[in-house]
Amino acid sequence: MGIMTILEIIISSTLVVAAPLIFTALGGVFSERSGVVNIGLEGLMVIGAFAAIVFNLTFASTFGAATPWVALLAAMAVGGLLSLLHALASITFRADQVVSGVAINFLALGAGLFLVKLIYDKGQTDIIRTENSFKKIDIPFLSDIPVIGNLFFSRVTYTAYIAIILAFVVWYILYKTPFGLRLRSVGEHPMAADTMGINVTQMRYIGVFISGVLGGLGGAVYAQSISLDFSHSTITGQGFMALAAMIFGKWNPLGAMGAALFFGFAQSLSIVGSSIPLFENVPSVYLQIAPYVLTILALAGFIGRADAPKALGNPYIKGSR
Repeated sequence: MGIMTILEIIISSTLVVAAPLIFTALGGVFSERSGVVNIGLEGLMVIGAFAAIVFNLTFASTFGAATPWVALLAAMAVGGLLSLLHALASITFRADQVVSGVAINFLALGAGLFLVKLIYDKGQTDIIRTENSFKKIDIPFLSDIPVIGNLFFSRVTYTAYIAIILAFVVWYILYKTPFGLRLRSVGEHPMAADTMGINVTQMRYIGVFISGVLGGLGGAVYAQSISLDFSHSTITGQGFMALAAMIFGKWNPLGAMGAALFFGFAQSLSIVGSSIPLFENVPSVYLQIAPYVLTILALAGFIGRADAPKALGNPYIKGSR
């Protein structure tokens, strides 16, 4: 197997696996830039994966080839609604934000498995049909570019490039628009923002809601492009990887995207490593734990250097000092 073939396999699988992490990490950026810790990204991915798969199986005959795209909308809606519970607890009732996020993780997994058992009378859903999933394709025109085309635009999914483009869009929104300035201000100094007439509670609700929408989107993309079904093991730490990518990327959308690509590369090795000569003799268990080990090492090396939003995790009471 030539070096170009190896690179093609690794890059294409990295892009596919990193896409859900990018979407979810960007959601985390919105929430935490507004000052609300969101440990519940894992749960938001879980509920998004559940909603997308159930929708896909139920309405495949209705929407045909458009089913996975419409399922994304359903997952985004469900993820957004679940995140409002976190917003209600942590913003309105000023509950501990970490505890609320952990509760979201347990609630999403428990509710998803309960409903699967109720609907399908078994522990997991059926597998969605290949034609109703996000298949690896060659991007038209771009895949014909010599060398670069085979490396970056062949055997990938559209969602991978949508995720990368969205990272730049989110960066522009946060740093070049009035909305982004208001969102960041309530995460840095909510009292000053309140003095300037910004509704701190409203902005934080919006930030958490967007994180739910994007978290649900990440779970739906993962379920419809990688696992193709929903069970207790569909989302196994990807939400926490996205959280780590957000921190590793210093709460910057482009930094989060880069970190998600790094973690996606590590996770892709556990999937395609056995087919690459360089890793074929490495025990599979080492490849499977590599993403989590690299996540810990990345955070251990960079968490001290990353400056979180100043008001992150602090509930705001109007009129307090």
